[in-house]
Amino acid sequence: LVMLSACAPWSESKAGAASLKPDKDRKEAPDFALKDADGRAVRLSDYRGKVVLLNFWATWCGPCKREIPWFIELEQRNRDRGFAVIGVAMAEEGWDVVKPFLREYKVNYRTLMGSDTIAQLYGGVDGLPTTFLIDRTGRIASVHIGLAGREDYEHDVQALLASP
Repeated sequence: LVMLSACAPWSESKAGAASLKPDKDRKEAPDFALKDADGRAVRLSDYRGKVVLLNFWATWCGPCKREIPWFIELEQRNRDRGFAVIGVAMAEEGWDVVKPFLREYKVNYRTLMGSDTIAQLYGGVDGLPTTFLIDRTGRIASVHIGLAGREDYEHDVQALLASP
């Protein structure tokens, strides 16, 4: 497993900076099957019909730690409206470091163990965090590399939830 060596720059983008791509410019999010903390295989295609925030992160990444509480809150508030957060942990040490982190941060959303293969599938995740917002039809509506502003996520998630 090749470790991503750096977190992406630690700057919050200004609200609206990472606006949603127009429908015609959205590409299909690659499907995958990864294991969750209980060893169950989870496929992205299982979430078709929902708006998905797919977050690649690591336990050692400062910006990741900063945005995880936002994702916990987004999941809590919007779960019943067809929204899901999926965390993809990029951890060389595996579940030994990830499970205690999930407990400490009280993560309430599905977390999967990532790999180089999944990172390559998504165009090579070069910095962490990297977050993809996926619309209800399974297409990538926006990509945030590095720490984005909380308002950007709020705005984009609400916009995607409002569209059919």
